[in-house]
Amino acid sequence: MKELKWGIIFSIAMLLWLTVERLTGLHHQNIEYHFFLTNIFAIIAIAIYVLALRDKKQSLPEQKMTWLTGFISGVKLTLVVAILAPLVQLIFHTTISPEFFDNMRHHAVTSGMMSHMRAQEYFTLTAYIFQAIIGAIGLGLITSAIVAFFLRSKDQ
Repeated sequence: MKELKWGIIFSIAMLLWLTVERLTGLHHQNIEYHFFLTNIFAIIAIAIYVLALRDKKQSLPEQKMTWLTGFISGVKLTLVVAILAPLVQLIFHTTISPEFFDNMRHHAVTSGMMSHMRAQEYFTLTAYIFQAIIGAIGLGLITSAIVAFFLRSKDQ
């Protein structure tokens, strides 16, 4: 199942990205830039979806793929990513950057973005796992639909 392979690749890429964020200070001394720069991962995510659906297309007879076939493959990939999202968040917050939540809470409160109570509620492992699952599903479905459109065989 190609989607499983690409879902694992996606999850590893996410962990590598989060590690880069930490090493570049986006989880501590440069935390004020985190909100903007973390979104760069979207480029990597889209690239992985393109590679995954291209891989799917190449495995089909005569390399012909309808939009629906590509979209279904993207949905399967999305499900794998969503299922692995809690594990990625757990690894990230316990080993790569265990101080992330404390730093984000402090930054949110001192910059006036959130009250102390709101920051305590928002920056938790449970909240981030929920956000990761919902984000993976929502953005994965949209990305799957768009990428499948561009990679579909034109004569289908």
